[in-house]
Amino acid sequence: MLKEYRTIHEVVGPLMLVRGVSGVKYDELVEIEQENGEIRRGKVLEINEDKALVQLFESSQGLRIATSKARFLGKSIELSVSYDMLGRVFDGMGDPMDNGPAIIPEKRMDINGSPINPAARDYPEEFIQTGISAIDGLNTLVRGQKLPVFSGSGLPHAQLAAQIARQSKVLGSDSNFAVVFAAVGITFEEADYFISDFKKTGAIDRTVLFINLADDPAIERISTPRMALTAAEYLAYEKGLHVLVIITDITNYAEALREVSAARKEVPGRRGYPGYLYTDLATMYERAGRIKGKEGSVTQIPILTMPEDDKTHPIPDLTGYITEGQIILSRELYRKGITPPVDVLPSLSRLKDKGIGAGKTREDHADSMNQLFAAYARGKDAKELSVILGEAALSDVDKLYAKFADAFEKQYVSQGYETNRSIEETLALGWKLLKILPRTELKRIKDEYIDKYLPADEEA
Repeated sequence: MLKEYRTIHEVVGPLMLVRGVSGVKYDELVEIEQENGEIRRGKVLEINEDKALVQLFESSQGLRIATSKARFLGKSIELSVSYDMLGRVFDGMGDPMDNGPAIIPEKRMDINGSPINPAARDYPEEFIQTGISAIDGLNTLVRGQKLPVFSGSGLPHAQLAAQIARQSKVLGSDSNFAVVFAAVGITFEEADYFISDFKKTGAIDRTVLFINLADDPAIERISTPRMALTAAEYLAYEKGLHVLVIITDITNYAEALREVSAARKEVPGRRGYPGYLYTDLATMYERAGRIKGKEGSVTQIPILTMPEDDKTHPIPDLTGYITEGQIILSRELYRKGITPPVDVLPSLSRLKDKGIGAGKTREDHADSMNQLFAAYARGKDAKELSVILGEAALSDVDKLYAKFADAFEKQYVSQGYETNRSIEETLALGWKLLKILPRTELKRIKDEYIDKYLPADEEA
């Protein structure tokens, strides 16, 4: 029997206080029925003795609390899941928004998920090819990893996200790959860009989209990533798919969390964000992984815009503690016309060594990657030195390194948003660029690999 109460005491912004309740649980769903039969939904945020604080999913505007009644449903938010979700577009509450039929659920799953037993986790070690050289060659993504993209306002993270969703695959298992794409707090133009891009390229057939627009309620912004992760867990662990989850933009999610926290009059933490921001982000990020005995996996690429391009801002800072590395987009490279503007030196994939090498990518991958990093870093130093002291101050070798740095940015990093490079093409391009340097400078690569892979036709 559902419990109904006509004891709504007050409404402040998205929050509503109901008095005299009993047996109500945290996170329980609530329906608020008005006199005219209109129903609004919410969930229980807090319980204190006989008082329940309810967070509304819709706006509280026009709500007449004197004549309304609150009905507690005895369950938390659930998502209807089915294999038929692939190719469909949903809103932030899991309802279809593509004018298609409602999903006939195989089951209903709590969107908060259930924790993965650490002993049941399998180690991420299979290479995922994104077709983007700066990621595949230097900051490799591994199946089951969580690898965020740190961007800045106005940088092309949307194009990069669409490109990764379109091109990614686990080598040798094309048919078992799916993408769950969650767009959080984006504009209508951005939503239209993602949907039309996926439809145009056919990527929509293996993709589930969850779209939350900027004018949707804050509470929906908080539920959208969890809806996406729930769909991903179902496809991965029940249907055996390799699922890549892309969430953009985590900053909008954190802002919604801050908005709700302020309405609850909680004591703010750093920059006004709630003190539990780290824990809250971890409950999402830690849903990535592989489970022993299960064929499927969940890999995450959360995308966040750093306010004022500040890496020490709480959102990127806390994200960096939880995830296994980061891909950083550079405003300087973007101004130079490098697309995508991935800044490879501060970027990092902590699991890259587990997903590369013989049998996964190629035997020379690790050595050539280390040599490219070292050469690019020295080339950038040489270029800075020439700006201060003039090019005449550089040695002949340093001039070659400066030339290498320019070629590396223009040919290796900059590939546009339509080019899909195989790992063999990426590795071959790296070797071609290393030809700019004398063989004696290739100190990080074994001689046998140099003999085998360095382009011989240009060797001097």
